Amino acid sequence: MFGVPAGNPETKTTSYKVVVPFYIYASLSFLVACVLLFTSKDVFLGHYFQPRILAITHTMALGWATMMILGASHQMVPVLIEGKLYSEKLAYVSFILAAIGIPLLVYSFYVFDMQAPAKWGGRLVVLSFLAYLINMAKSIMKGKSKNIHAVFVFTSVFWLLITTLFGLLLVYNFTTPLVNKDSIHYLTLHAHAGIVGWFLLLVIGIASRLIPMFLISKYTNAKLLWIIFYLINTAVLLYILIFYNDFGIKGIAFIPGVLVLFAVALFIYYCRQAYIQRLRKQIDEPMKISLLSVAMLLLPVLLLFIIIGLLYFTAGDKINLILGYGFLTFFGWLTAIILGMTFKTLPFIVWNKVYHHRAALGKTPSPRDMFNHPVIKVMGISYLAGFIFFVVGILASCIVLLNAGSILLILTAILYNWNVFKVINHKAVIQ
Repeated sequence: MFGVPAGNPETKTTSYKVVVPFYIYASLSFLVACVLLFTSKDVFLGHYFQPRILAITHTMALGWATMMILGASHQMVPVLIEGKLYSEKLAYVSFILAAIGIPLLVYSFYVFDMQAPAKWGGRLVVLSFLAYLINMAKSIMKGKSKNIHAVFVFTSVFWLLITTLFGLLLVYNFTTPLVNKDSIHYLTLHAHAGIVGWFLLLVIGIASRLIPMFLISKYTNAKLLWIIFYLINTAVLLYILIFYNDFGIKGIAFIPGVLVLFAVALFIYYCRQAYIQRLRKQIDEPMKISLLSVAMLLLPVLLLFIIIGLLYFTAGDKINLILGYGFLTFFGWLTAIILGMTFKTLPFIVWNKVYHHRAALGKTPSPRDMFNHPVIKVMGISYLAGFIFFVVGILASCIVLLNAGSILLILTAILYNWNVFKVINHKAVIQ
């Protein structure tokens, strides 16, 4: 998702052998999640706490989004810090542990067995993320540049580890009571620590570097990014505090959401300024999808406000809105930015592998020539249509729309995987 060329001659590009396995794993996980969505669409007419929904959510959160981020950040972080990745061996360890642990967790949620497979899956995932945290921390400490983007990355990885440790605690809590309430009570805390602390913080931190770069825009505003950084972290800490303490203040639950809304609005403003001040006037399809994902950040935040308001002032659980919020998060802005950024980054990684030692031999293809652009366009259309159909199907409790949406999302995943493997299998062409 985030690999870019090194801007400093002393920066050592991470080996493609480290990065590409994460891309492959994430791509296949996306396809698996879309197939599970199709075979389980009927459960989206019921309660949000169901085994198959848990399995789909964790396939998307861990197998798709997190694995893509882990792999690509091994390429991106050395560029941000103008240094080297501390250890490629630790990167391999992180991949292997997560690659084994995630299917164990997903299977356990699907059959709802919180015994050995779930616990081992959780342990392996925690160890994977611990290895990743150590690798990032050591890399950043040894790097020459301590910029705001590196701070975003490191802090988000801290929240990732906290989220997974708490998730493992909840897995154990299903069979051995460790906290004073059942695990279902803590699901929102676990989810928002991951969504806001890990995904939102990291995506904003990295995208605020990549989007201006790919637009060829000179716009930068470190002060604005620091404000966004403090808003998001304050929101997560305040949410945890409110979750564990009843302050008796009506409407206090809105405050973390307001902080996140401000942060997202400022990030959209940042991207808009980069877009306005761009030198590259023509925007390609992957970049259009990435910019769409920025706008889509507002959707789950606004829906969260609606959910909180309705829960406060009306009766009922508003189950379809909660399901819609989760879908907007994982199949919405997270998926959109990955679909777009993959084909801005993976081609460079493979190009560097194939042509690094051949560039002097003759004219070589550019990275953007390594994937099929018409397929990208069809993928974008099928994704947007499938996403809209499924969201409306959830909100309207319409199985026909859920069926149509899930089929279109499977098509999206197939087209995405086809182009990913086309890039990965690219052979040298020298003119």
